Amino acid sequence: MQSKTHIRIDLIKLPYRFHGGAWKVAYADFVTAMMAFFLLMWLLNVTTQEQKDALSDYFSPALSEASESRSGSGGVMGGLTMSPEGAMASNKNPLIPLQRTEQVKRGAEAKSKVNNAKEEARKKAEQKKFEEAAEKIKKAIRENKQLAKLEKNIIIDITPEGLRIQIVDQENESMFPSGSAAMYEKTRQLLSEITNIILDLPNEISVRGHTDAASFSPGAKYTNWELSSDRANASRRVMLQAGAPQERINNVMGKADTEPLIIDNPLDPRNRRITLILLNQDITNPLPPEDSDDEEYLDDDIIDEPSFTLPQNPYQKTPGSVEFP
Repeated sequence: MQSKTHIRIDLIKLPYRFHGGAWKVAYADFVTAMMAFFLLMWLLNVTTQEQKDALSDYFSPALSEASESRSGSGGVMGGLTMSPEGAMASNKNPLIPLQRTEQVKRGAEAKSKVNNAKEEARKKAEQKKFEEAAEKIKKAIRENKQLAKLEKNIIIDITPEGLRIQIVDQENESMFPSGSAAMYEKTRQLLSEITNIILDLPNEISVRGHTDAASFSPGAKYTNWELSSDRANASRRVMLQAGAPQERINNVMGKADTEPLIIDNPLDPRNRRITLILLNQDITNPLPPEDSDDEEYLDDDIIDEPSFTLPQNPYQKTPGSVEFP
C-alpha cells in the first residue's frame, strides 16, 4: 500500500522578511511615487497646449537653440507661472541682455567725450576772447591822454570765474573820495571806456566793491559793508549809462575788507578797488545735454536690436481659467 507523503511547512523556519522597519521604507517610496504621479496628472491638466509644446520642444534634441539654452530667462523657459489669472504671472523678461547694457554704457561714454570736447573747445575760444579784450582795454587806456596816467590802476587777469578787471587805488591816486561812494570823473571815464570794450563779449558781469581795513569811527552806523556795496552799485549805474544791458549784470556785491588784494597789509590803498568779472559761460550758461540719444554713438558691430523694449515670451498663457481637478 502506497504511503502518502505529507509536506510539512514549518512557518517558524521561514525568514521573517518583515521584521524591523524595512517595510516602512518601501511604503514611503510607494507614497512618494503616487504623489509624483498625482502631481504629473495635475500639471498635465492645468497646462495649455502651448506650454506643453514648449516643454516638448525644450527637451527635443532636434531643436538645438532651445536645448542649448543656459538660462530659463527670455526663452521657452522664461519663468511663466502656470497659475490661473490673478496670481501675479508675468510674461516680461526682467533682464536686459548684457551685450545691450555694455553697448549703452559705451554709447554714454562716447557721448560724454563729445560733450567734454565741446566744453573744452568753448573754453579755449572764450580764453582767447578774454586775452584779446584785456589787450584792447590796456591799449585803449594807453592811447587815451586823459586816462593814460591811470594805467597803473588797472589790473587784468583770468581767474576760474572769468576775466577779472580790477580798478584799484594807488598812493595819492584814489578812485573815490575817502568814505564816499561818489566816484571821481576820471573813474567814471575809466569805467565807461572799459564798458565799451567788454560789450563785444556775451559774458555776464559781476560787479564787486572792496575796501581796506580802515574802519569808521566807533558807533558809526555806516560801515565798510555799506561803503563797498554803494561803490559797486555806483559802478553798475555808470556801466548802464555807458550802454551795458541790464540783463548783462549778473550780480552786484559789497565785500568790505574780507578779500584784500594785499593780504600782508590790510590798510594798503590797493585793497580799495572795484572788481568787474566777465563770468565764464560754463557758469552762467552751461551747455545743454545732447538731444540725440545714445544710438548715435553705439558701435554697429556689437548688436543690432531695438533699444530698451523687453522681449515678449512667445509662449504666453492663453486666456481662461483652469479649475483645480
